[in-house]
Amino acid sequence: MKATQTQETTKKEPRGFAALFEDSIAKAESLNEGDVVSGTVIAIGKDHVVVDIGYKSEGIIPIDEFKGADGELTVRVGDPVDVLVEVKETEDGLVLLSKEKADRLKVWDEINAACERDEIIQGTVVARVKGGLSVLIRGGIRAFLPGSQADIRPVRNLEKFIGQTLDFKIIKFNKKRGNIVLSRRALLEKEKARTLQKLEEGMVVTGVIKSITEYGAFVDLGGIDGLLHITDMSWGRVNHPSELFKVGDEVTVKVLKYNQETQRVSLGLKQMTDDPWNTVPERYPPGTKVKGKVVALTDYGAFVELEPGVEGLIHVSEMSWRKFKHPSKVLEMDQEVEAVVLEVDAENRRLSLGLKQLEPDPWTLFTQKYSPGDIVRGKVRSVTEYGVFVGIEEGVDGMVHKSDISWTQRINNPADFYRKGDEVEAIILSINHEEKKVSLGIKQLYEDPWQRIPMDYPVGTVLEVRVLSVADFGIFVELERGVEGLVPMSEVSLERGEDPHKVYQEGQIVLAEILEVNVTERRITLSFKRVGNERRHEALKYGEERSTDLRSSSTGRGGIKLGDVLKEKLSDVLKEKLGLSVEKSGGEGGG
Repeated sequence: MKATQTQETTKKEPRGFAALFEDSIAKAESLNEGDVVSGTVIAIGKDHVVVDIGYKSEGIIPIDEFKGADGELTVRVGDPVDVLVEVKETEDGLVLLSKEKADRLKVWDEINAACERDEIIQGTVVARVKGGLSVLIRGGIRAFLPGSQADIRPVRNLEKFIGQTLDFKIIKFNKKRGNIVLSRRALLEKEKARTLQKLEEGMVVTGVIKSITEYGAFVDLGGIDGLLHITDMSWGRVNHPSELFKVGDEVTVKVLKYNQETQRVSLGLKQMTDDPWNTVPERYPPGTKVKGKVVALTDYGAFVELEPGVEGLIHVSEMSWRKFKHPSKVLEMDQEVEAVVLEVDAENRRLSLGLKQLEPDPWTLFTQKYSPGDIVRGKVRSVTEYGVFVGIEEGVDGMVHKSDISWTQRINNPADFYRKGDEVEAIILSINHEEKKVSLGIKQLYEDPWQRIPMDYPVGTVLEVRVLSVADFGIFVELERGVEGLVPMSEVSLERGEDPHKVYQEGQIVLAEILEVNVTERRITLSFKRVGNERRHEALKYGEERSTDLRSSSTGRGGIKLGDVLKEKLSDVLKEKLGLSVEKSGGEGGG
């Protein structure tokens, strides 16, 4: 026992200088430039790190090789380190070492081993180069990925891989030339074969969103892509797939269709949950009040989402009791609204909603308040070529047809008399409960002058009239306010070559004789000729003197009979110059 302890003690005793010197010489002879050796950090200076590699002299390494990305040192005194001998001995007797080159050589050995073992290696695509892509793998070593090896199918846009970290297989390795060639396609083909063997319709699979288009998203299932169409993403409304997904997202979907020949796969996400329409009829019976959000506006209505996958349409006719041009006048996008379920069509997945049903029907209120014969006041809401629409109550309009505006005036265009916003008084003529229409009249507020016109203006009467307009077929004149007549061009007295537009002008006062009063057609025909050619010139002259006064004055019925007026004021003049007698009722005074 003692002998053994003595022997062990002898082994542990320090070796002599001679032995150490011999070892140093032996190591010096075996140390070559380019060798990778192990050493220990013995000192850290300002610019260098001193490493003991068991050589006669210490080695030095630039301190920058021991700094991390943040600039901090990654080594301490006493740490072991593998280094590469760059210069065995300088003029100063120092050994120049490199940690970075040692690390690089070590990585190359690891990559070589991975290649021999057919292992998968990870790398990051950093740049597009001629013929393919540049990939950074272990230790920052660059490898080449040919374009043909980037994917199973040809890739037109290789730039899309830049920045992605992917798995590769090493298909070529040459350490001396520093050449490494990678393949991603080889891995994908193996993965695809495994996926195809187990893929079948109805199964649930997990994949990664590979790309997004307007009509859907392509999901990488493992070497094979499946299409998740936009209509199969959600039971609810999806305007664009990017609202739900982004490239790189993991998604669990169901295989809807799988064609082994074409290797096309259709996927569904909404099929992972129950169709909400299965229970809509029970949960939303007609008459139910519901709340939702406006998700779309069209010309014919607004779509309201009640829950994901269940939308209802509020038709434009069901939005308000009053009329408007577009649904956007009542609702806006993303607005929270309350509505009433009107109808459910589960087979066609349609839900009809109403908004106006939440308010009292203004038509009911109107019919309780008004009856035909009542006088109403309101503002003009719109004017059309056939009439004027007047707002009577909120949500109830009445129409005044152009034939019910005036007893005597010809109303061709109601816009000549009324503008939107004008306040109008009218009488209710009729109420159509079935069509919810109200007919109004304005002329009915006043007595029909045609009941007295035949008596006030018998045929043969000569009177002053005011020129309204000159047409090719005749001259329109006004007998009194609102009572018009026509002088046919054949009854207009003109000298040869005279232009009626120049002889007769709007507002001019002229003497005329009544030729016909047609009560049925409400038409009065007059003549300038019958007054007489010589009398015409005096009448025109007289009219010029009287125009200003008569325009501003009201004559009650507007007409001036020679028997009542001219005989008093002009009898002397006419008798003297024309040599005529004028009778009260016209008689033969027409000439």
